[in-house]
Amino acid sequence: MSNKIYDMLIIGGGPIGLACGVEAGKAGLDYVIVEKGALTNSIFNYPINMTFFSTSDRLEMADIPFMSIGNKPNRTEALEYYRRIFSHFDLNVKLYEVVQTLEKKEELFYVKTSKGEYLAKNVVLATGFYDLPNLMNIPGEDLPKVQHYYKEPWPFINQKIVVVGGANSAVDAALECWRKGAEVSMVLLEEEVDQAVKYWVRPDIVNRIKEGSIKAFTKSRLKEIRAHEVVIATPEGEVTIENDFVLAMTGYKPNFGLLNQLGVKLSDDEKCQPQYDEQTHETNVQGVYLAGVVCGGLNTREFFIENSVVHAGMIVKDIVEKLKK
Repeated sequence: MSNKIYDMLIIGGGPIGLACGVEAGKAGLDYVIVEKGALTNSIFNYPINMTFFSTSDRLEMADIPFMSIGNKPNRTEALEYYRRIFSHFDLNVKLYEVVQTLEKKEELFYVKTSKGEYLAKNVVLATGFYDLPNLMNIPGEDLPKVQHYYKEPWPFINQKIVVVGGANSAVDAALECWRKGAEVSMVLLEEEVDQAVKYWVRPDIVNRIKEGSIKAFTKSRLKEIRAHEVVIATPEGEVTIENDFVLAMTGYKPNFGLLNQLGVKLSDDEKCQPQYDEQTHETNVQGVYLAGVVCGGLNTREFFIENSVVHAGMIVKDIVEKLKK
C-alpha cells in the first residue's frame, strides 16, 4: 500500500463521478476516481441505439458544451462528450479496477481494489444503479438464453423472444427486435406499459400491441423459463409459449454491499434509501458522501444526470471546509 493519502476517493467513473473529479480538481483537492469498467461504464452498457430522454444542454457540466445532431443525444454522442470531459480536465481515473473492500480506521479510509490499495480522508460513492439487475428469482433464470441487458436487435432475427417489463428499456427492446423480424411477446405486471415511457415512443408500442404485432400478457408475470419455452402466470391461468430468448428488463439496483461495508444506514421502507444530509450529501458515516442516483436507494427514478451534477459541488464544498479546520 502506498503512503499517499488522497483528500477524496470517488467510486464510480460515470457522469456524476466525473463531475466530482472536475470539482475536486478545481478546488485543489488531491483525488482519484476508481471505476470498475470502462469510462462511463453504465452508458457504455446502454442499448447501442438508445436516445436520452433529456436534451443535450441539460446533460452539460463544467461549462463544456454538449453538441449533438438531434435535440436529444444518443449513446455514442454521450460517450464522446464524457470522454471529452475526461480528457479536457485530465481527470485522475483508474479504469477496470473493482473496489473490493472499504474500511474506516480512525480518520482514514482503507480501500482495497482488484489492482491495489488506497488511503483517503473522504470517500464519495457515485456508483449509480445500472450494474446489478433486479432478479426475478424464478426457475430457469440462470439459463444462457436469459439476458438482463439489451444491446441490439440483430441476434434475435427470426427468434421467439419474451421481453419482461414495461418501462423504457423493455419497450425499446421490444420495438427494435420486432422491427428486425423477431416474434415478440411482452410480460407486463400492470395493465399497460409504463406511463413514464418516453413520450415519442409510447404511442408506437401501444399501437403495436393494439394491432397484435406484439403480444402483451398484462397483469402477468413470468413463472418459469425452460430450454425452449416459458410459463407465464396470467389472470386467466398459466400459459406456456415457445421461446428462444428472454430479455428480462426488470430494472436495476444500487450496490448496497459497499454501503453496508461502510455502515451507511438505509431506510426501513421499500425504498432502502441511504441516510445522508441533503445540503452536504454526507451520510451518517463521517467522511462518506453520496452522489447521483445512489442517493435514492431503490427509488431509481428520482435522480438523473441532469439533476445530480450539482451534488459534486455540494460535496466538494463541504470537504474543502472541513479540511480547512
